[in-house]
Amino acid sequence: MTLTLSALGIVNALGAGAEAVAARLFAPAPGEWWQGGALAPRADIVPGATLWVGAVTEPLPEVPAALHHYACRNNQLALAALGQMRAPIAAAIARYGVDRIAVILGTSTSGMAEGEAGLAAHRRDGTWPNDFAYTQQEPGNLALFVADLLGLRGPAYTVHTACSSSGKAIASAQRLIRAGLCDAAIVGGADSLCGTTLHGFFSLEALSQRPLNAFSGNRDGTCIGEGAALFLLEPAPGPVALLGVGESSDAHHISAPEPEGKGARAAMRAALDVAGVAADGVGYINLHGTGTRLNDAMEGRAVTAEFGAEVPCSATKVFTGHTLGAAAATEAAFCWLALQRGLLPPHLWDGVVAEDIPPLRLARPGEELWGPRAMLSASYAFGGSNLALLLGAA
Repeated sequence: MTLTLSALGIVNALGAGAEAVAARLFAPAPGEWWQGGALAPRADIVPGATLWVGAVTEPLPEVPAALHHYACRNNQLALAALGQMRAPIAAAIARYGVDRIAVILGTSTSGMAEGEAGLAAHRRDGTWPNDFAYTQQEPGNLALFVADLLGLRGPAYTVHTACSSSGKAIASAQRLIRAGLCDAAIVGGADSLCGTTLHGFFSLEALSQRPLNAFSGNRDGTCIGEGAALFLLEPAPGPVALLGVGESSDAHHISAPEPEGKGARAAMRAALDVAGVAADGVGYINLHGTGTRLNDAMEGRAVTAEFGAEVPCSATKVFTGHTLGAAAATEAAFCWLALQRGLLPPHLWDGVVAEDIPPLRLARPGEELWGPRAMLSASYAFGGSNLALLLGAA
């Protein structure tokens, strides 16, 4: 059974909608390398630190009053992405029925920002705000919100595996469809900026106070972003096929990757094996590319060990920031856009070669897809939760 990602809704720091995002992704602004992305400095989140973040600046739709207990920025991001998919979703409901469409989504922060605001108000006033509901910050509310909003009664749950969450959601939905438990699924993820996350990463000394500079000898940490990327996954004609999914869990360390990339390699190999595609059948790799010293070094070793040094690659978090629970779906969406345009997302960096990373073939602005029309997107999360998605032109 061939499953396709037949529709996409996307919002992040680059903009809202496939066309707006693609315009900035494939034609980055001139100037300093980092100006091609959409990161901006913020000094109001962590005291004493200026952090570059990828904030969504587009106006977001309001959560309907009937679903006020779900009202949070995280769900507004998902709502903005869903609004771009109204017609395909309506057609899917007519085709399959509300009982046969699943909602499997990933997130990391959920509505934590609303929880922070509510707690601040409680400390100040002694009472919780009238518009505060604990369900806003529950990790599981994202999928339930979307299911309730659309009136869907198929399986609905949220995956919460840090940076691989939204990719794991795609993998989970694929299994449900193939097991006959549903006929189609809304998949992907959403994540929103909040102080708790930024303070946590800052305390781990994992954040850069400069623009994200993945795979550079000058890299010194990641930058956090927010956004949503949602797909309709179904066994029907569509522009992009989900060729293979690979997962692994190496459990090397709670926050540091296994240095040689054993878990990462296992996930990438599994995706290739499921699809029946050889390593030389991949024309582009979207790297996880967090900009942290250990993760980039691990990923460089894993990619060159599996694919050699000639396959075009790029790390795209400089465009959006690391969107955490939405990252895997966001970067799969970049592949989705690239396959239809025949262009590669460029790798924006300062060009300083890192001595601890094997040489990679980093894509340049304006570069076309000249090789095989299959693309791999990889995500590696805390605790060794690894994921690889292989997409191809349908």
